[in-house]
Amino acid sequence: MRARHAESHLIERIGWLRAAVLGANDGLVSTASLIVGVAASAAAASDILVAGTAGLVAGAMSMAAGEYVSVSSQSDTERADLARERRELEQDPAAEREELAGIYVSRGLDHDLALKVADQLMARDALGAHARDELGISTFTTARPIQAALTSAATFSAGAAMPLLVAAVSPADYLVVSVSAASLTFLAVLGALGAQVGGAAIPRATARVAFWGALAMAVTAGIGHLVGKVV
Repeated sequence: MRARHAESHLIERIGWLRAAVLGANDGLVSTASLIVGVAASAAAASDILVAGTAGLVAGAMSMAAGEYVSVSSQSDTERADLARERRELEQDPAAEREELAGIYVSRGLDHDLALKVADQLMARDALGAHARDELGISTFTTARPIQAALTSAATFSAGAAMPLLVAAVSPADYLVVSVSAASLTFLAVLGALGAQVGGAAIPRATARVAFWGALAMAVTAGIGHLVGKVV
């Protein structure tokens, strides 16, 4: 008998990877854009750093709260679906058996074999079988609000710290150029790392992240420049 071998699949990373990539990208783009926009308005260096720091803290808290609320809503929906499925299994197990077998038939099994598979899986864990094959809920995709919130806050802070540090050490006359160039470099690296971890195409992910980051900074700088003239 062949020994079982352990496998690690990319889907196992989807829970934390989504929050991490979103948090770091958002922190980097929003804070860099904020710094560039304020700097383009001819604000003092101290004001630029205050704005960037405030953006880091506020953004991290916003990301954490937003992820927690969003993922909690998903978790509530999953619990409600599981509670409904549990009631249906108690009230009409025969119909649930046929429903599960029908899913396996749609995947290519003949009806008799599908019934046998459904019987064996339901004998072991009926709710788990229906959660996985009927509802699409698995250990890889189950909503984890706390994990998502903490990951988003931490990665947002890490992403936002990059342009803030560049702004802190850059001469005032070159701050916009320095922050923009460094942020685009950071975004390209972030896009490549996210693609590598997630198994996606690195050039496409890198170009996508860099393009939208550059657009965000350009628009914010333009608006900051116009507002600075008016004020």
